[in-house]
Formats: sequence, structure tokens, C-alpha cells
Amino acid sequence: MPLTRRQFVRGTIGALSLCAGGLGYSALVEPRVLSIERVTITLPRLPAALDGLTIVQLSDLHRGPHTDESEIAAAVDAANALAPDLVVLTGDYVPDADAPRYVESCAAQMARLKAGLGVYGVLGNQDDWSDGRLVAAALPSAGVPIMRNTAKAIEHNGARFWLAGADDACKGWLDLDKTLRGIPASEPTILLVHEPDIADYVSRHPVDLQLSGHSHGGQVRVPGVGPLILPFLGTKYTMGLYQVNRLPLYVTRGVGMIAPAVRFNCPPEITHITLRARAA
Repeated sequence: MPLTRRQFVRGTIGALSLCAGGLGYSALVEPRVLSIERVTITLPRLPAALDGLTIVQLSDLHRGPHTDESEIAAAVDAANALAPDLVVLTGDYVPDADAPRYVESCAAQMARLKAGLGVYGVLGNQDDWSDGRLVAAALPSAGVPIMRNTAKAIEHNGARFWLAGADDACKGWLDLDKTLRGIPASEPTILLVHEPDIADYVSRHPVDLQLSGHSHGGQVRVPGVGPLILPFLGTKYTMGLYQVNRLPLYVTRGVGMIAPAVRFNCPPEITHITLRARAA
């Protein structure tokens, strides 16, 4: 039965209202609904004394035109409320073009992070202003060391593991051999690297866990279709926990956004990771 003119007009208005409402939600609501993802990961080589160690991961803050300081502050408050043993930051603190304008306010918020074993970060592809030197100077000044192809032994409860930080892969700065050099083969290593798809390469090295960001989860995830906005080296492993050969990989959706500044079915995230030395 054909539609009447009134039915057609009502249907059109309804469809337009639905689209406008969906766009408003994606632009104004979901980007500010911070999710805490709780993940348990078993590492067979983790010493029993480190069983239950907790890590909070934040990534892709993108402090800039699309992510204001209050959103970063909310993520910091949520991270501190979790009282983690360790906080790790996996890159993209500020958009490259806007780095000089926003880096100090981002660093000031990172200075508020608290963890008994410290706060450590790596650079992302957006952090390359002046070859990354701007961000790599601002965050250490705020008490957050930036690891650029380096590793550090961290001791806890009479045992130790290694935290390794690889420099950005998109810019060609990553040197995994240099990063892992000097780590005893018998001791577990957690690697921070911005781009998740590097896991295919990392899995051929003695790394026990890789933590990454970069993909934003796609920002827009359409049911039945999947993520719509994915960057280079962030198209294969887009969100959540993966097993890449023997390597566990966790990819966070991150806190901030890039243009287009919308999120749908993909809210911002901070991640609370509990490490286990054996399967429960």
C-alpha cells in the first residue's frame, strides 16, 4: 500500500531526527563515558611473588581540540582510584600539529598519576613534534619517564620483571633488539609499544606481554560491520585481548579522539590489568 504524503513526511522527519540524535550521542555523549576495562592475564614466566600485580594502562590521550583537560583529569582520577602497582602510558599524548599548545597541560595531568612502582610511558606516532623531543622532555619534567628503546628492571615482593618501552614504529624509530638488549632470558618482560600490529614481529622475541593503543578501537564500530576508522599498524589488532602466537597482546581503545571527533559503540577506556603467575 503506497504511503500517503503525511506518512512520508512523518517518516522522513522521524528518520532525520534519529540520525541527528545518533550524531549528537556519538559526538557529545559517548566520548565522555569513560569505561574501566578489567582484564586478567596469565604470564607463565611471572614469578609467584608477582602474582596479582596490577597495572593501569592509559593511551591516546590526544589532549587537544577534541579532548579537553577535564576529560584527561577524569581519566587520571579514575586511574588513581584503582590504586595500581604500576601505571603505563602507551603514546599519543597530544596531536602533532597542536603539540606546543597542549603538551604542558597534558603533562600537568600526568604528573598527578600515582603508583607504587612508578609511571612510565612511550611515544606514539602523534608525538613526533621535533622528533618527539618536545613530549619526551615535558613528561619526564612532570615525573613520567619516557622510554625510547630502553628497558628497566622493576623489583616487587623480592622478585623482578622488566618493563621495556619501544620507540614509535610508524616513524621508524622502533629498535626492538636495542630495547631488549641486556634483559636476562629467564626474566619476564612487559613491552610498551604504541602500534598493536607490531605484535606479529614482537612475538618472535622473548616478550611476555605487549601493551598497545593507537587504534582507538576504530572510534566507530558498526554492528555487523566492525570498526570504521583505523590507522596504519592498527588495522589487524583493534581492541581488547589477543593471543599472537605465544604473546598476549592487549589493545586499549584509549581516552581521546582524532577527527572525526565521534565515538559510537566504542567508548573511551582506561584498562586495569591483573597479572597472574598461573591459570586460576
